[in-house]
Amino acid sequence: MSDAELQQLQETIESRLRDSEPDVELLALERAASERLRLVIDRSDGVDIALCERVTGLLRDLLVDWSLEVSSPGPERPLTKPEHFRRFVGRRVRVKTRKDIAGHRSFTGRLTDAGEESVSVDSGEGPVSIPLAAVRRSNLLDAGGDDAQTPRANGEVRS
Repeated sequence: MSDAELQQLQETIESRLRDSEPDVELLALERAASERLRLVIDRSDGVDIALCERVTGLLRDLLVDWSLEVSSPGPERPLTKPEHFRRFVGRRVRVKTRKDIAGHRSFTGRLTDAGEESVSVDSGEGPVSIPLAAVRRSNLLDAGGDDAQTPRANGEVRS
């Protein structure tokens, strides 16, 4: 499945959720295996097993070609849209990029700014602006972790 096909499928799923479960947001859609899709959903009241079952039922026709894994985001919530980043400015994040930016492809630190086209992450050496188009994967980091500045194996500083 190409990136374009996955994007089209994501738009279809988001449309169905808007119509049937308007308080549910699709945070991420990934091809977890050759015949398995992983959907990460969220809502303001949280996600329980009953909601995961309802979403699976809503997408039952996809079960012809795919097995579905529907889950909550957990403490390391994916950040996939500009509004996700804006909501969590000030929190610790990890952002992995498709290409080198300022000599790195992985940034762990405080999310200092978020706009429609880019986000800024401060890993302890000042903020680095990262175009959203270059983001491969990003997520919140558990706030309960060690906040001490610690060098990472890839050269980034964990703050």
